[in-house]
Amino acid sequence: MCGIVGYVGRPDGHGNAGHSALDVVLEGLRRLEYRGYDSAGVAVVADGVISSRKKSGKLSNLLAELEARPLPETVTGIGHTRWATHGGPTDQNAHPHLSDGGKLALIHNGIIENFAELKRELMAKGVTFASETDTEVAAALLGDIFRTKLNGDVSDGGLTRAMQLACQRLEGAFTLLAVHADQPDVVVAARRNSPLVVGLGEGENFLGSDVSGFIDYTRRAVELGQDQIVTITADSVDITDFYGAPAEGKEYHVDWDPASAEKGGFSSFMAKEINDQPDAVGQTLLGRSDINGKLTLDEIRIDPELLKQVNKIIVLACGTAAYAGTVAKYAIENWCRIPTEVELAHEFRYRDPILDANTLVVSISQSGETMDTLMAVRYAREQGAKTISICNTNGSTIPRESDAVLYTHAGPEIAVASTKAFLAQITAAYLLGLYLAQLRGNIFSGQIKDVLADLNKIPAKIQSILDNSGPLRELARSMKDEKSVLFLGRHVGYPVALEGALKLKEIAYIHAEGFAAGELKHGPIALIDEGQPVFVVVPSPRGRDSLHAKVVSNIQEVRARGARTLVIAEEGDEAVKAYAEHVFYVPETPTLLMPLLTTVPLQIFALELASAKGYDVDQPRNLAKSVTVE
Repeated sequence: MCGIVGYVGRPDGHGNAGHSALDVVLEGLRRLEYRGYDSAGVAVVADGVISSRKKSGKLSNLLAELEARPLPETVTGIGHTRWATHGGPTDQNAHPHLSDGGKLALIHNGIIENFAELKRELMAKGVTFASETDTEVAAALLGDIFRTKLNGDVSDGGLTRAMQLACQRLEGAFTLLAVHADQPDVVVAARRNSPLVVGLGEGENFLGSDVSGFIDYTRRAVELGQDQIVTITADSVDITDFYGAPAEGKEYHVDWDPASAEKGGFSSFMAKEINDQPDAVGQTLLGRSDINGKLTLDEIRIDPELLKQVNKIIVLACGTAAYAGTVAKYAIENWCRIPTEVELAHEFRYRDPILDANTLVVSISQSGETMDTLMAVRYAREQGAKTISICNTNGSTIPRESDAVLYTHAGPEIAVASTKAFLAQITAAYLLGLYLAQLRGNIFSGQIKDVLADLNKIPAKIQSILDNSGPLRELARSMKDEKSVLFLGRHVGYPVALEGALKLKEIAYIHAEGFAAGELKHGPIALIDEGQPVFVVVPSPRGRDSLHAKVVSNIQEVRARGARTLVIAEEGDEAVKAYAEHVFYVPETPTLLMPLLTTVPLQIFALELASAKGYDVDQPRNLAKSVTVE
């Protein structure tokens, strides 16, 4: 979950940096703070000495500390913003952690599973510890190896060799970045089951949890593989495995610019990203079909004959992405007639699932680094299943380890609570479902062309909802003191209800639950009390009349028991007006595509209510953007 940055530049003839290492690292941390904001810290190497500052709380606390106690100008530095796992969010537990008499500094993302065993071993050698973290154990191990096994000899691989030997001892998921005072122009990093990417510059090189960490300076990036170590200097990037064998990364170009990761005049990243959604959906659709309306998903490099033999699909995801997967289930089963299951990735491999070569596993992850999903994908591949990833982050681990990938092209999503990635994931899932139906001949090409035409109308319809959201925003602000909000939906409206509740939990910290509307009489209706707000996502009256009538009956049931009914309905649906305190209309669209529209009012509602309560909607408490530990 943590954000990490590393930098090495080339001094000019006067010994000054072309770029200040501290400036580069702090800018990277600012862009990566969405990955964790329990503490932040930096370390630089200058004049043969490691200098470090770290503070608990948000990055602003570190900046205040640096203003009071400046660090020297230099060309080598590392930085970290933390989501706490081992040890609370305190100054002592913040990274970097020092060892080798203060000559080595290390930062870490992930969990060292055998830290207790290693800590006992190091304590027996007389090493003392100042924090509660597993990271300090990794720093102490690296420092001990550098000093005792290598005798501090930098000519024999130095910090790189020490990192290789240390990683051979470590168990778990980790990205490590280290600097040493005896090698002032080097940063060494390692990755296992945790994200790390290299940025390539001219006379400077970068490291980051993702490309946001260095996007201000270069768009050239290198993917690192599993169990690899990279050593960067101003002029070189050298990659090995944990045992010293040479390895190679894969270079790629970042196709978005720094402005894409800025707020663009909006009050928050979340507000910007909600307003980005017409473009996010449009970009995900762009270039996916030819002039005849035939889908051409170039990233799906699985033999079409193998896909024709698929007899079961399993969608793997967590959180918001799992709700996108639930929408995908409805669409794929409707179009492809293939049994489709949606699994929470963190539960999947622990129940001994049944899958084989005719099973297609579809993983959904915005970051492509979600650890639970990654491990589930690996398990699926071990069992012989084919795997396709739906992902927003080019070069991330899950797409690299899947047989194929469908990128969403939504652009960077910085706010922790996902919005535009959710709609882009649903859009990509629709494309995948249509592609499979096309391959298998489940529906006629003319039908696919019609669905694609409807999908291409969605961006303008989302924009219409955004442009007419004033009454909804006003209602949300008026409800800032509510303690509980319930959400009901049926068919594809059910995952929308779940997502609406999750958004409110994430950023407004109030009780919110989503239910399948048909479950009301099986228990949840007991929650209805006088004045209880209930959002109801109403299906279209066109095509599924009986389901529409049933949901209208649900509205009547909760209203009769005192609920305040807040209804999301399709334009022209007059039947709901008599039973709703507030109705928010979305444009007409086919039933299966409705989540791309009905989700948007619920996102806006959560944003406005949380903002009215004075909360930081971009950095909600206890959460981080990418869950990179199990």
